[in-house]
Amino acid sequence: MSSSDNTTALAENKVLILYTLNQVENGLLEDGLYKIISSINNVNYFYFKEVLTDLLDSKLVGLFTKDEEDESVLRITSEGKNALSLTIDVLPGLLKLKADNVFKSKFSSIVDETSVITEFTPKSENDYTIKCKIVEKNETIFEVRTFVGSRDRAKKIVDNWNKNASKLYPKILDILLEDGI
Repeated sequence: MSSSDNTTALAENKVLILYTLNQVENGLLEDGLYKIISSINNVNYFYFKEVLTDLLDSKLVGLFTKDEEDESVLRITSEGKNALSLTIDVLPGLLKLKADNVFKSKFSSIVDETSVITEFTPKSENDYTIKCKIVEKNETIFEVRTFVGSRDRAKKIVDNWNKNASKLYPKILDILLEDGI
């Protein structure tokens, strides 16, 4: 690949990321953005990170933390929107069409994938913190944290939450709303 081909590909990928983020009002988690971009333009993760870091450094994309949430989402900045309006012609028509189609199909599945989240963090050999969340449109609607004394119990809670969050969440709410327990 020649130097001018590399420069063109880099420009296209930057504009593609800006174009994608411009379609999402609440932003995207980094892994969700990578899934969309790699589906459109078949880029590897390290190249994606390099392009994204460049966009972050130049303040065309920003990393925003929602109130009371640990996770940060990527959003296009006002500078990024200006840059996109000036450079949208760099994106070939076929790539833009593919981006629109992939975005429509992938975005809903990415939102679904990230709607049930579990994290388990070892504090020591026999002490684990587990966080179970339900997220809709990058907004945490339910979160519970607990501590357990074994890796097996932690794994069981994580697996159970991932498989049954849609059943457990209403049960937990019912218990919390009960009078005179």
